[in-house]
Order: sequence, then C-alpha cells, then structure tokens
Amino acid sequence: MSKGIISDDRLSSLSNEEIARYSRHLLLPQIGLEGQERLRAAKALIVGTGGLGAPLALYLAAAGVGTLGIVDFDVVEESNLQRQIIHSTRDVGRPKVASAADRIRAINPGVNVITHNTRLTSENALGIIGDYDVVADGTDNYQTRYLVNDACVLLGKPNVYGSVFQFEGQASVFSAKEGPCYRCLYPSPPPPGLVPSCSEGGVLGVLPGIVGTIQANETIKLIVGGGESLVSRLLLFDAWEMRFRELKLDKDPGCPICGRKPSIHGLIDYEQFCGLKPDHAEAPVDAIEAKELKTRLDAGDKIQVIDIREPHEQAIAPFPGAKYIPLGQMVRRMDEFDEKVDSVFLCKIGQRSIFAIRALREAGYQGRLLNLRDGVGAWARDVDNNMPKY
Repeated sequence: MSKGIISDDRLSSLSNEEIARYSRHLLLPQIGLEGQERLRAAKALIVGTGGLGAPLALYLAAAGVGTLGIVDFDVVEESNLQRQIIHSTRDVGRPKVASAADRIRAINPGVNVITHNTRLTSENALGIIGDYDVVADGTDNYQTRYLVNDACVLLGKPNVYGSVFQFEGQASVFSAKEGPCYRCLYPSPPPPGLVPSCSEGGVLGVLPGIVGTIQANETIKLIVGGGESLVSRLLLFDAWEMRFRELKLDKDPGCPICGRKPSIHGLIDYEQFCGLKPDHAEAPVDAIEAKELKTRLDAGDKIQVIDIREPHEQAIAPFPGAKYIPLGQMVRRMDEFDEKVDSVFLCKIGQRSIFAIRALREAGYQGRLLNLRDGVGAWARDVDNNMPKY
C-alpha cells in the first residue's frame, strides 16, 4: 500500500481515547493505526462551506483529520439550509466559517480548525493553500475553480474536485504530478450567463451531500494511501435517474499550466478570464433600480416589462403586469416588442436578463433595453415585501 501524502516523520502514536474514537477505522487493514496517524497529522483545506463543503467538513472532522482549514467569506442565509447541513436555523446571519467551525468542534474537539473568513483571490490563494497537504474544492463558481486549480498545480497540491447543478454532480481528483488538472478538462469557462448558477437553476438538496461525501472519501484515501483514486477519472452522477458514469481523463500536453510547455507561471486575473469583468469593447447594458421602475409604473409610463424566467420560476413569484417570454424564445419573438417603448427585462438576480438584452442587440433590435438590477430579488426586497424570495 502507498504511504499517502503524509511523510512518516510527522506521525505519532494515538492516545487510548483516540483509539476508542476511531476503532472502526483501526479495524480496517487498509487504514489501521498507521493510517489513522496519517489522518491526524494531515492538514486539509476546504474551499467553501456550502453544499459540498458541509459534508466534506463533517466527515473529515469525524474521520480525525488533524487540521481542517475552511475558507468562505459568506454568511448563512435561510435558502442555504435546504442542503448546507453544517449550518442550522439559529446560524442565519453568522459568517459561514464561524458556524462551520462550531459544528466541526462539536463533532470532534480534537480537530484543529483554522478559519479563513475571506474571499480566495489571486493575491492570497498561494499563501493560504501553501499551508495544507490537500485541497478539497467545494466552490460554486468558475473563477474560484480555476484559481484553486492553478494554485494547486503551482504548489504541487492535490485538488479534490466536486460540482453540482440541479440533479447532476461531478467529482474527480486533479493532481498534475500524476494526471490531468481542471484546465485539461475545461480549458476555458463558458460565456457568462450561459450556465446558470445553483441560485438560478436550483439543486436537489441531497445531491451536494452525495458528491461532497465522495470528495471526503477521496481526500481520506489520498492522506492514508491505497485504493484507486479518481485521478484521471471523472465521476458523473445523476441523482434523479440514480445512475453513475465514469469518463477517462487524459492529461493535455498543451495545457497552459500543467502541459509540456506551460505559459502560466503565476495566478492571473480570474474574473477577467471568466468574463466577469466588463469588456470595454462591448457596449454596457443600461440598468434600472427596482424603486425607479416602481415609480415609473405608478406614474403611468408606458413600459414593456419582460420576464425571461422559466415557467416554474414565474409560478413561485409572479411579477405583476409582466409579459412572459423565456430566454430561449427571446430573439425569435422580438417582433412582439414596441421599439418606441422602453423595455425592462427581469430574471431572478439580473444576470440572465443581461444575456437576453445582448442577444436582442446582436439580432438588431433598436429600441431601448433596460435590465432590472438584481432582478425580482430586488423587487421583493425594495418594493413588494409580500413577494416570495427564492
């Protein structure tokens, strides 16, 4: 059996209390005393304490990983509780790292918890990740995934990857020393707005629990040594159909960071790379605030309000007086708009509506197009407190 990623000089004997706590591990010959000592000596960093980070932190703490670092800058919201089981109702409004740290210590007081209540950026990623043996990526956005990948490649750290959306999940282990990295799988991110986030598209509550537990399993195997890891394999899971599939991943010799002639030697501007910073060559999209829209509607201004959300979203929180045209039908139905009248487009958070406006511009629409800033969420927050928030 391989020795895992922890060197022998970091190991020390377990106490009687630890032997009692981890006895079910010790009875497994694949782990045993030495494997549990490696777990105790290990330092694992969890990036994100949301749907994936929750089961990751809980199971790695229960398994006896000696030092757990958790990175997150967000606070607990009520909508998190459907899947982020490390947090509870009384934690709403608290920093996620504080809530997660309390739960980790409650499960296993022997774990050293290091909280990083900050956004992981190109300025701090190498300094934070460099202190750990393995990174488990529980993020939900492309810029942080590429950032974590690149930092791990540059530092020589294994990256245990997971992602979820609606009913589908993915998991792999990116280790540039042995196999491909995340950039080998996805050389570039999709265009902004093309792939909705979980906050827009939804996610089955148990799905991140399943995928996060797979990540925890892979992390434990890397630490202990042995077993067949997900290096060079991408595991795909469909929770609705209850099916697993597996794809073989090959290292890309032309990968810009782990290939034969890498062109990336440091961390880059990931917001620019993922298209999240505006392209100055692209005309900006005009926006309207929820309160301003309310004022204009009350004054009787002639405004076309176009709701581009999907029907099941509209059923949750209908927008009064809006014309429903799903995003996929926008361009072919643009003759339904009056170019002499301002058109206000809305979605859940004001991102897909920007995509719709740009698509109409490219199709030649000449009328004035406005985006409802922050979408129906802003309307529910600033105008109609009775509108459901989702």
